[in-house]
Amino acid sequence: MIADYFRLEAHGTTVRTELVAGVTTFLTMAYIIFVNPDILSTTGMDRDAVFVATCLAAAIGSAIMGLWANWPIGMAPGMGLNAFFAFTVVGALGYTWQQALGAVFISGVIFLILSVTGIRRWLIAGIPHSMRSAIAAGIGLFLAIIALTSSGLVVASPATFVTLGDVTSAPVLLTVTGFLVIAALDALKVPGAILIGILAVTLLSIAVGNSEFGGILSAPPSVAPTFMQLDVMGALGLGLVNVVLVLVLVEVFDATGTLIGVAKRAGLLVEGPQHSNKGLSRALMADSTAIVAGSMLGTSSTTAYVESAAGVQAGGRTGLTALVVAVLFLGAMFLAPLAGSVPVQATAPALLYVATLMLRELVEIDWDDVTEAAPSVLAALAMPFTYSIANGLAFGFISYAGLKLLTGRSREVHVATWVVAALFVIRFVLAPHE
Repeated sequence: MIADYFRLEAHGTTVRTELVAGVTTFLTMAYIIFVNPDILSTTGMDRDAVFVATCLAAAIGSAIMGLWANWPIGMAPGMGLNAFFAFTVVGALGYTWQQALGAVFISGVIFLILSVTGIRRWLIAGIPHSMRSAIAAGIGLFLAIIALTSSGLVVASPATFVTLGDVTSAPVLLTVTGFLVIAALDALKVPGAILIGILAVTLLSIAVGNSEFGGILSAPPSVAPTFMQLDVMGALGLGLVNVVLVLVLVEVFDATGTLIGVAKRAGLLVEGPQHSNKGLSRALMADSTAIVAGSMLGTSSTTAYVESAAGVQAGGRTGLTALVVAVLFLGAMFLAPLAGSVPVQATAPALLYVATLMLRELVEIDWDDVTEAAPSVLAALAMPFTYSIANGLAFGFISYAGLKLLTGRSREVHVATWVVAALFVIRFVLAPHE
């Protein structure tokens, strides 16, 4: 029955292969169950509730992806989007986490509409390739500055704004150790390198007395503190329009890029226009549905994980792989005491390593064309230096449209880019300090 439902024979795979692929994918992305609560709890959200919401959102998203789209792609709250939620929307702009969840819900609904109507294809086609790469790299830099400051490796300085922290302190030494362990394991192609690094630093931190051990297994904590706490009406205010715009743009780029990239590697995309692929359309709708579900549970935007490529490399070709990921995330809910024992110096190296992976996107920028390169660099640099993904997107799109106009190449700019640039200009006029 399982073989028939997932069409295993048609995809040239077996139940055993799909199970192995599912476990492999889970190991490579399970770090999110430790990192996401660490980031979102800075907003005042209950850490244990966020932990459960993270596991449930990942399980629901992966299950929908597997059972409906029949694609071997795992889903969970996205890196970068959780940082934008916590450090920009709540931390810098001062909105409540309930309003931020409302904005995530609205963005999910909009993303679902974009996917169903085909506007998503128009939007993706209209965004310059260099800008897409710059956005990914900029989010990587944003994660890096968060990791460096939270670990104490970089600290504030009245003279130079930032400077080197105390490199002999335990948190800094643990962070550096964790980063080296993760990088070395990944270089050696060890599955779950990031997860192993987090657990290793956690054990080391407990051993040296830098953090306390709270246990490993227990009944899942209550999700009530965050469940259905989203403030949709509060998110409909003018100030959060910009937040919703950024969420939708990043979700569209991140989800579409990941899904297409992993699906190509798995041989799931047929030749011809992307929208002719029934699986891709279903996968995108599964993605947006998971965002809506996650906001109700109490977590930032859920998205497809590029780490799913590890499962594809292990032979995963159908939704059974994603279903295995979903089941394992449900099982992970019983690890709440262990998640609570993970210190910031264990998650910081994970953030820093994810940042290094995202910075590889810089090679995709057209460096020979200054009208492409300059806006891309501006977008990437503005994200960490203004501590805002929103500002980076705004600077990038506005400067891109402006440079093309000033150099007489305005015809090269797609209507979608003009629209996004105009929306950001309006945002600065109406709320210059946000």
